[in-house]
Amino acid sequence: MNKLHVITPVKDSIKTTERTVDSVMASVTAIPFAYTVYNDFSNDENTQKLTELSKKHNFQLIHLKDITSHPSPNYLLVLQKAQEKALSDKTHLIIIESDVIIEKNTIQQLYDCADMLENAGLVSAVTTDENGNINFPNLHARKYKKGIVSTRKRISFCCALLTCKLLSTLDFNALNPAKDWYDVIISHKALRTGFKNYMNTLCPVIHLPHSSRPWKLLKYSNPLKYYWLKYTKQLKKQTNKFEQ
Repeated sequence: MNKLHVITPVKDSIKTTERTVDSVMASVTAIPFAYTVYNDFSNDENTQKLTELSKKHNFQLIHLKDITSHPSPNYLLVLQKAQEKALSDKTHLIIIESDVIIEKNTIQQLYDCADMLENAGLVSAVTTDENGNINFPNLHARKYKKGIVSTRKRISFCCALLTCKLLSTLDFNALNPAKDWYDVIISHKALRTGFKNYMNTLCPVIHLPHSSRPWKLLKYSNPLKYYWLKYTKQLKKQTNKFEQ
């Protein structure tokens, strides 16, 4: 297998992104990997900081504004571009989101799991807070045994590997462009296509929930307001307000 592909989509969450990038670049792996950060219309100040970060760490930085006029979020475009690159190199793809801090061996652990597990489609780390407690979006994993668990729950893209075999089977160009996020859809498609999805509960990563989408904190601080906004179709307007 050729070099592994690792990606991080980012929109303005520069403080956590710096921690994410630092942790990725500090990884110790037996297989080389190419790291790409997709800048999804961050503001000018944060775009400059991302540019400086890319020069410091020598990773590829792609500004989505250079290839699309579609407003953020552009998760589908990121997935399509990343799938194309991974298939070109006949390799797996790892997504590490911009509010996740990985361990030095996280990438290697995911890679090893993908290669040894039966018919693996997606393989994920387990998210925790900074005290090591399992947190959103993997709260269901509190009931899992320690180790590698086959699961029919959705695989969050906080920190997940999509196998080359899965990428060769699913066409991301056929995904619904009206959606913003695709972890649930791809998790279910993988199962329906005959793959198995796995979570490694001995592979923890720190997740700082919603640091890139602070409006979602309403779900915890004021759930009535959150769901009122959501179901009256005002949530996207609130998103734009916070992302400006």
